Formats: sequence, C-alpha cells, structure tokens
Amino acid sequence: DEAEAPRRPSRHWRYILAAGASLGTAIASVPLQPYLDLANIAMLSLLTVVLVAVRLGRGPAALASLVGVACFDFIFVPPRFSFAVGDFQYVITFGVMLAVGLITGHLTAGLRFQARVASHREARARALYEFSRELSGVLQTEQIFDITKSAIERAFRARATLLLPDDEGSLQAPNGAQPLDMGIAQWAFDHAQAAGTGTDTLPASPIFYLPLIAPMRTRGVLALLPLDGAHRGRWLLVPEQRQHLDTFAALAAIALERVHYIDVAQGALLQMESERLRNSLLAALSHDLRTPLTSLVGLAESLALSRPPLSPAQLDMARSLQSETVRMSALVANLLDMARIESGQVRLNLQWQALEEVVGSALRASGPQLQQHAVQTQLAPDLPLVRYDAVLIERVLCNLLENAAKYTPPGSTITVAAGVHGQFLQVTVCDDGPGLPPGREEAIFEKFTRGERESNKPGVGLGLAICRAIVEAHGGAIHAQPHAPGQGAALVFSLPLGTPPAPPEIELDDANDHETGKPT
Repeated sequence: DEAEAPRRPSRHWRYILAAGASLGTAIASVPLQPYLDLANIAMLSLLTVVLVAVRLGRGPAALASLVGVACFDFIFVPPRFSFAVGDFQYVITFGVMLAVGLITGHLTAGLRFQARVASHREARARALYEFSRELSGVLQTEQIFDITKSAIERAFRARATLLLPDDEGSLQAPNGAQPLDMGIAQWAFDHAQAAGTGTDTLPASPIFYLPLIAPMRTRGVLALLPLDGAHRGRWLLVPEQRQHLDTFAALAAIALERVHYIDVAQGALLQMESERLRNSLLAALSHDLRTPLTSLVGLAESLALSRPPLSPAQLDMARSLQSETVRMSALVANLLDMARIESGQVRLNLQWQALEEVVGSALRASGPQLQQHAVQTQLAPDLPLVRYDAVLIERVLCNLLENAAKYTPPGSTITVAAGVHGQFLQVTVCDDGPGLPPGREEAIFEKFTRGERESNKPGVGLGLAICRAIVEAHGGAIHAQPHAPGQGAALVFSLPLGTPPAPPEIELDDANDHETGKPT
C-alpha cells in the first residue's frame, strides 16, 4: 500500500536490520555451542529468518537466510573460522538450510502481506461503513460537505473540498477553500470524468478533481490535494485506493441527490398544502357569496323593470348595477368551479355526441359578449362522434370565446374551427387581435394569471385554468399559439377520438313487417 510506505523503515535499513539479525543470532549462539548440537543452532538461524520475514518482508528474509548460512559455516562448521568444508555432508546441510530459509521466509512474508492487505481492506470497509452511517441521517447539504471533507482527509491524508453547482450548472467554490482551478473542475463536472493529477487530463495539476456522479445526474466535484510529500499523488495510481475513493465519491453523490429530492418533496408538500388551503378558502368564500349575489342580480333586474318607469339616468344606473352584479356572480362561479375541479368533486358525464351541438350552444350562451365581434365557424363536414361531457366542454368553449372577445378590439373576427388530427379531435378558437404576450403561451393557463399583467379588463385569471383542468380531465390537452405571424392568437384543445359504439342493427324481416303493417 503506497499510502503506508512512509510509516515503514526504508528499503536499505530493512536489509541492514535483516543482515544484523542473522549475524547477531550467530554471535549469540557461540556461548551455547557446548550445550547445543549444530542442528539446534541451525534451527535458531531459521527462527531468525522467520522473524525477519514477519517483520521486514520477503527480500530481507532472503538476505537473512544467506547471512545465516554463511555465519553457520564460518563459525560453527569445522574447520571453524573458515569457509572451507571438511565434510561433504555439511554442503547438503547448507543447501537444505538455505532452501528451508528461503521457502520459510517467502511463505511467511506472503502471509504477512495477506494479513496486511486484509487489515487494510477491513479498515477501508470500516471507514466506508462509518461514512455511510453518518451520511444516512443528514438533511442538509452543509452537513454532507463537512462529513465528506473530514472522512476523506482521514482516509487519504489529503485536503478535500466539495464544489457544488448552482441552478445554472456552474460550480461554486465555498468560502475559505484552497486555491482551485475552476476551469478543470467545471470540465470534470460537465464531462463526468476525473481530471488533474494521476489522470490523462491535465496531469500537471497538483489537485485531483473527481465528479460526484449520482444515479440521476452529476451532483458536484470532489477536489483533493494529496499531502504525502515525495509520494504525493502516487496512491491515486493504486487500483484499490482509487476504487476506495470512487466509493466515497459515490456515497457522497447519492447523499447529495437524496437531500435534493428531500427538498423537492418538502417544497411540493408545502405547495400542495397551500393549494389545498387556498382552494378551501376560495370554496367557502365563493359559496357564501353566491346567494347574496344571486339576490342582487334579481333585485337589479326588478329595479330596471319597476313601475312607474325609471328616469333615463336611473335606468342606466340600474342596468350598470345589473351588469356588474352578473359579472361578479360569474367570477364567484369560476372560483367555486375551480375549487370543485381541483378537489375531485366533479364527475364527468361522458356521452358519445357530435361537436356541432356544443359549438352552437356555446355561441348562443356567449352571445352578449360577442355582440361587437364577427364570429365564423369552420367545422369539418365529417367530424366523428366524440365521448365527452357536453356541459363541461360547452363551458370550455364559452370561456375561450369570452377570452377572445375580452382581449380583442370591437369589430375583430373570432373563428371556431374543428378537425381531426391523428387520434384527436382538435378544436381551435382564434382571433385577429393583438396576439399573445411573448413568452406567456403556457403561463396564461396558470391559476390567477392573466394575459396582461396590468389590465383594466375584468377578471381574476381563472377562465383558462378551468379550461385546462376540464380538457385534461377528458384525457386531452390545451395550448396557445400565434394565429398568424405578427397578429392574432389561437387557443387549441384536443380530445381523444376513441371508437364510438356501432348503431343497433335492424333485422330485415322486422323491417319488412313494419313496412307492410303486419304484426310481428
């Protein structure tokens, strides 16, 4: 493990210690020669080789074995203090001692290496477990930043910094962070690839940039500055270390994504609660206002028809009172209908029927609002039957017609067109007025949103929102678009066609009986 290299003795000192251990064992065995056989002294030498292999590794163990055999030959084997061998049997002894020492040292060093690897893997697993346990309970991004920074600095002895993107996707460095190359960091974030030291992308940079890749998207970049002195950045080339770091980054990315969706869920829940509260207030308010407004409409009509007749000025006042009361009653009805639609209390009465009838009834109902406009209909002659709620679709057409009449000058033309487009019946209400404000084609269908932000035209911005709710309840869609380049607006909604039921069949015999008057 390269990260552990500075903690062990250097290579030269390990070999010096191994040779010194074998030489020291031989010298310490000299006083024991009268009491021990040469075989026992050879065992002491082998024991030294095993201990050197355990503590210093395979290479120093091999050197200790060679030094031990040489000392055994020089000090204990006759003729003593000479490398000459008087008995050929000792040559075999030297060979066996050397072979046993090398094999024992190799096996012991291998076991030592495996034990050290297992220890490091256990430490990595424990670090990952503690890191994931700490991340499992966080609810804020700042907590993830602090936990990740401290955990990585402990595990890799490197200065760590998390770079998170803003709403536009640009990385932002935290206050007090180490000097970073934001261009490299942004490249790593945009391409979801590591960059900097230890990589093929800008390896001259002393900082390693690792993107935090979550299941849905990249959540940020982890910047690391290794602090290993001469070994700086070498541990990034070790596969196990790099995999370990990638696991840390994946856990941090998943935690960031989880916190993000927690914020999204909390925001959605808050919005749902506010919408529910607002709908309840609107429903209660509109319900309480409907009865007195209905009474005011009746009183205004009675006042205009009272006897003896009113003076012209009084009659104008009575008619103005009547029209304003009717307008207020319509606004309250819109509020109540919107609250009922969003609460799910409206049930569709779906029937197979022709569109022409609903268009005609909508034009009749919107007659007072369309008096100063020219109205045209362009309905395809072969329109099929469509399954819809006639009352609600008539309400949609009335709202679209009234909206067109409200935002176009007197004398303009309003056109109602319908035709089959693919699997949908498409209905268009268009005009040749000033058109839609740029960029507000979708916003006008939101609740309490109007085509003109500041306008003296009456309304609270619920008509088109009701249209969208009704059309989507039928499985269709509604959108706005320019009618013609530079002028006019077109509001288009579509309804799914489906397959109408087949007409009932009349048997030929029954038909002939009816024609001839015979009883059946």
